[in-house]
Amino acid sequence: MDVKAIREAFPVLHQEVNGHPLVYLDSSATSQKPIKVIEKLDEYYRGYNSNVHRGVHTLGTRATDEYEGAREKVRRFINASSTEEVIFTRGTTTAINTVAVSYGRANLSEGDEVIITPMEHHSNIIPWQQIVKETGANLKYIPLQPDGTIRIEDVKETITPKTKIVAVMHVSNVLGTINPVKEIARVAHEQGAVMLVDGAQSVPHMSIDVQDLDADFYAFSGHKMCGPTGVGVLYGKKSLLDKMEPVEFGGEMIDFVNLYDSTWKELPWKFEGGTPIIAGAVGLGAAIDFLTNIGLDEIRDHEEKLAAYAIQEMSKLDGMKIYGPDQRAGLVTFNLADVHPHDLATVLDAEGIAVRAGHHCAQPLMRWLDVSATARASFYLYNTEEDIDRLVAGLQTTKEYFGDVF
Repeated sequence: MDVKAIREAFPVLHQEVNGHPLVYLDSSATSQKPIKVIEKLDEYYRGYNSNVHRGVHTLGTRATDEYEGAREKVRRFINASSTEEVIFTRGTTTAINTVAVSYGRANLSEGDEVIITPMEHHSNIIPWQQIVKETGANLKYIPLQPDGTIRIEDVKETITPKTKIVAVMHVSNVLGTINPVKEIARVAHEQGAVMLVDGAQSVPHMSIDVQDLDADFYAFSGHKMCGPTGVGVLYGKKSLLDKMEPVEFGGEMIDFVNLYDSTWKELPWKFEGGTPIIAGAVGLGAAIDFLTNIGLDEIRDHEEKLAAYAIQEMSKLDGMKIYGPDQRAGLVTFNLADVHPHDLATVLDAEGIAVRAGHHCAQPLMRWLDVSATARASFYLYNTEEDIDRLVAGLQTTKEYFGDVF
C-alpha cells in the first residue's frame, strides 16, 4: 500500500485543526471520503438526478442503471449469490431492525431465545430487547472472557434447541475483538437457529464472503467504508427473505394495490419502500471500487500493524490502560490514569488529533469493563505511524496538563 498516495485522495485530511495538521483517528465512527466518491455524488446530482425504476426517460434510465449497478458491486464485494439478496437500507441500524421486526415477529414466540453478546453496539441490543418483550421470547448473552473474546465452548453452552436467532457483531467497535462468526453460525445452525452478523466494523476493513461465513443475515453501513452517510446494506439469504414481510410500506415496494389489499414486488425491492437512497447507493458503489482497487487484505494488514505499533508506543506511558485482546482489528480503546476521556479528547483536539470519547454506544460493555467511558483511537487505510506518534505526543501533553493525577 502506498499510504502517501492514498492520503492524497482524501481532501479533508489536508487541513489544520486548532493550528495543527489534522490527525484523524475516528474512522470507527465514520470514515473520511475519497475524492472519487465525492465526484461520483456530484456527477449524479449534476448529470442524471432522477428517480429510479419508474420513468422511461433518459435520466431515469441512467439513474436506474447506476443504482442497480451499485447493487451488483455490493453483491460481488461480499460474495452474495444474487442481487436479490442485497437490500439497500439507511445503515446497519435499519438493517438489524428490519430483521428483528420482520423475521423476529414472525418466528419468535414465548420461551424462544435470542442470543447476543455483552459487547454489542446498542443497535444490536435494543431491537432484540424490544422484540422479545413483544413476543415473550428470552434474551440471553454469550459470556466474555477477561480479554473480551468469545470461547466456542461458551457459545455451545449458551445456544440451545430453544434458540431461534443469534445476533453477533463481527468486530467490536470498542475492544477490536474479531469474533469467530463462522464457527458461531455453525453452532447456531446445528440448533436450528439463524445467524445475523453486524458487519459495521468488519466490511470496511477485511474481505467478507457471506457464503463462506454462512451468515443468514449480514448488515453494514456505507459511511464507515469511505461511502456516503445514510446508506447501508442488509444481506439476507433469499430463502429467508422470500418468506419475510416488508416493514415499510408505500411506493416502490408494491406490485398491485387494490382498495383493501395489496401485493409486493419481488426481492429485493419489496424491502425498499419509497424513493430509495439513490445517491447514497451510487456513492457506495464508488467507495467499493476505491477499496477494491487497493485491496481489502492489504488494508487489514496495514491496520493490524498500526494497532500493534500503537499499543507498543502507548504502553510506554505511565497510567495507560488498554482494553481488549492482543489480536485485534485496527483500533485501540484506552484510559489514561484518572483523566476523564472527554477531557483527554479535548486536549488532543487542541493538538489537532481527533479521537472518540464516551461509551461508544456500548453501555453494557462499559459496565463489564467497570468504567463509565473510554477513549478510542481507530485507524484506517489513510493513517500512518506518524499519526500514532502524534497521538502519543498528545497523550504526553495530556499527562503534563493533568499532572496532579499522576
